[in-house]
Amino acid sequence: IAARIIPNVMDFENPPPPLDDYALDVRQAFGIADDETFVLQPTRVVKRKGIEHAIELVRRLGTKAKLVISYASDDEGHDYEQRVRQYSQLMGVDTLFESALIADRRSTTETGQKVYTIWDVYPHADLVTYPSTFEGFGNAFLEAIYYRSPIVVNNYSIFATDLKPKGFRVIELDDYVTDEAVEFTRRVLSDPDLAREMADHNYELGRRYYSFSSLARRLESLLCDLFGV
Repeated sequence: IAARIIPNVMDFENPPPPLDDYALDVRQAFGIADDETFVLQPTRVVKRKGIEHAIELVRRLGTKAKLVISYASDDEGHDYEQRVRQYSQLMGVDTLFESALIADRRSTTETGQKVYTIWDVYPHADLVTYPSTFEGFGNAFLEAIYYRSPIVVNNYSIFATDLKPKGFRVIELDDYVTDEAVEFTRRVLSDPDLAREMADHNYELGRRYYSFSSLARRLESLLCDLFGV
């Protein structure tokens, strides 16, 4: 049986709009000071997300930082969330579980706090962590690329076989946090030119391989092969 893979895509032909007034205060809402590094873990709190790696990395950076986890455990239980909370305390990392303030659409909580979308949050992040051990593809990877965020990625199988060969420039882990990964992260966070160069490079690769137009070309080729049109 022959098969073709149709990947996830995003609208890379149209960059994200600038922050509007609603989203300007995300850092303040999460209690992140201007001199603190904002590390975003844009995933649910489930075991395969490898959040311990993000916690260890933040600890070893040795800088003022907060790790923000965007989503809850949902229906997969709370044992792993408890593990993440305990490990954060053990490592001395200020980990914020902000699922109450991040949702699919903007709103307010019962106490009047603003609720943001993940699209409001990405532009504020200094670093995105994605240390998953397994993913079907990796939506958060494309999202971080789209928002031009430096990204830490574990070498999970789909990344190794499909994403990495395309040349994306990331801070790579291979199932554990190395001294080299810590040092490279420090370099990226302290060198805006390097971070911008990596982000622009990755965005262009996203445009080439994972844009709406690339999807249209793949579908056109597929239909042509199937029906000769």
